[in-house]
Amino acid sequence: MQLVPRWALLSSGCAPVVLIAGWTIAALLEGPAYDPATQTISVLAAYGAAGFWVMSGALAALGICHVLTAWGLRPAALPGRVALAAGGVAAVTVALIPPPSSGGSLRHGSAAAVGFALLAVWPVLAADRRGAAPWGLRPVPAFTATGLMVFGAAWFMLEMHQGGAAGAAERLVTAIQSVWPFVVVTSCQRRPPQASPSP
Repeated sequence: MQLVPRWALLSSGCAPVVLIAGWTIAALLEGPAYDPATQTISVLAAYGAAGFWVMSGALAALGICHVLTAWGLRPAALPGRVALAAGGVAAVTVALIPPPSSGGSLRHGSAAAVGFALLAVWPVLAADRRGAAPWGLRPVPAFTATGLMVFGAAWFMLEMHQGGAAGAAERLVTAIQSVWPFVVVTSCQRRPPQASPSP
C-alpha cells in the first residue's frame, strides 16, 4: 500500500521551486536597487514593487503547496500535518496582506511570524517514534530540521536587529522550510515495503 499519494511529490516539490523562482524573478524586475543579501522578501512583495505580483503569487502558491502536502502526508502525526497546513494558510495570508512600500506592517509581520513558527515546529509535531517510520518522520531528522529552522530564524532576527544580512538569513530559513516537506514525502515514497508476518 502506498504511504503517500504521488501527487504529494508534486505539491511538495513545487514549493521550493515557486518560492525561489518567485524571489529571483521579482528581484530581477526590481533591478539593481534591490539587494537580496540585506533586503527581505517582503520588500519584493510590497505595494508598488516592480515584482509585487510575482512575489505575492509565489507566496500564495507556496502556501497552497503546503496545504496540499499536509493533506497527502498520511504517515505523519496529525499535529504535524495541521501545523504544516496552517503554515501554508499563513503564507497565503502573507500574500494577501502585503506591506506598504515604505515602513512596516504589523499585520504582514504577524502573519509572517506565525508562518515561520508553524513551519519550524511541524517536523517535530509530525514525528513518528515507532522504529518502522519513514526516515523523514523519525525523531532525529525531525528535531534536526526544526533545530536548523529555529537557528535560521534566530539568525534572521539578529540580522534584522543589527541591519545586516537579513535577506540572506531569511532566504536560508525559508528555503529549508520549503524543502523539508519534499524530503519527508520522498522518504515516505522510498520506504521499503514491510515483510508480511508469518502465519
